[in-house]
Amino acid sequence: MSVDRTLKVHGGLMRSRSVLTRAERIKNLVEEDRFDPDQDSPFGLPKVRVRHSQAGKKKKKEVAEETAVEGAEGTGSAATESADETKSK
Repeated sequence: MSVDRTLKVHGGLMRSRSVLTRAERIKNLVEEDRFDPDQDSPFGLPKVRVRHSQAGKKKKKEVAEETAVEGAEGTGSAATESADETKSK
């Protein structure tokens, strides 16, 4: 018997996890110089914040602003050219 397609997990865990394993927490704490494996106990570790990136949203705003700036520059230069033509006549 096959599994219904709505119950299948496509690609497993695709998003970032909010909980780290003890080994991952120790690794992060060692990098931040907050844990010494020789002296400190691996039990009762302090919390390690998991950072989620949202870079996609910022890129969209930057592209929209660049397009708006280019459009404004194009309009301004065309108006300047037509004003220069009327002055020369």
